[in-house]
Amino acid sequence: MHPIALTARPLQLEVGDPLVIVGALALFLVIATVWSMVEIVDAYNRGALTVFGEYRKLLEPGLNVVPPFVSRVYTFDMRTQTIDVPSQEAITRDNSPVTADAVVYIRVMDAKRAFLEVDNYRRAVSNLAQTTLRAVIGDMELDDTLSRREMINERIRHELDEPTDEWGIRVESVEVREVTPSRDVKGAMEKQTSAERKRRAMILEAQGERRSAVEKAEGDKQSNIIRAQGEKQSQILEAQGDAISTVLRARSAESMGERAVIDKGMDALTDIGQSESTTFVLPQELSSMVGRYGKHLSGSDVQADGTDLESLEFDEETRELIGLDDISEMIGEIEDADVDVEAMEAEAQAIKEGEDVSDSPDDTVGTNR
Repeated sequence: MHPIALTARPLQLEVGDPLVIVGALALFLVIATVWSMVEIVDAYNRGALTVFGEYRKLLEPGLNVVPPFVSRVYTFDMRTQTIDVPSQEAITRDNSPVTADAVVYIRVMDAKRAFLEVDNYRRAVSNLAQTTLRAVIGDMELDDTLSRREMINERIRHELDEPTDEWGIRVESVEVREVTPSRDVKGAMEKQTSAERKRRAMILEAQGERRSAVEKAEGDKQSNIIRAQGEKQSQILEAQGDAISTVLRARSAESMGERAVIDKGMDALTDIGQSESTTFVLPQELSSMVGRYGKHLSGSDVQADGTDLESLEFDEETRELIGLDDISEMIGEIEDADVDVEAMEAEAQAIKEGEDVSDSPDDTVGTNR
């Protein structure tokens, strides 16, 4: 028997070979299966998993394994979302047409309820906000819709809270962006505003004129009072000046009269001294004034028979007028001067011996009052 020789030949696969096709299909199936089993959820999302259309659970953020080919995942954004409410035409309670739009801020609090209780929660919230906005504005007057935005926002949010809670949605805030009256209403409001401004301007102008008139009258009153007080003070000062002038003139005349009397009296004494009579009769007024001058010059009253003559003191003005202070100063200078008394006596004796003396030594001079 001859031995049989066995030789191994390499396996050669061709493109059209059925084995290649089956292997490729198997590899594709494995890759698709793995891809279908892996579900990645972002950190800000939640995923609702359904298997054969049946809700199973919520997928947490990260890598999740789900049944392949028979499961679906619906993702929900858990962040605050903004929904623009389209402009809505509404009629206020006082029959004024306006147009308003708003924005609503919402957040998904329960992804399961948002998935099971409502179809497209964003559209549902937007439609509900539109109808609520029209209802709230229709229940208010035009002035309130323009000035009380905070109240409108609060009422809309309160109206949206209850239905959205059932959907697992929380309405965080509502902001009315603009409330625009119709063109006719806006023109009427502009006219009303213009008239109100004119009225206020007229009131302010009238108040300013009244205040100006009051202040002017008050100023004239004060000016008249000050002028009257000035005139009164001027008259008082003028009258006081006239009185003082009259008194000074009277005192000056009195002093001048006294001086004239004294001068006349001295002249009369000179004439009497040249006569042969040894008895002189002086008026009381002259003796009083002589006494006053004598008291001022000598410091004592003139005495007759041991009796002081009554004399009056000169006041300061009279003293200055008749020059008594000057006379006292001259006498003081004479007293202070160094005078040779013996020489003066000798000179006087010589003059006396050379004159004819007619008067006897027994003659005396007296004064009768």
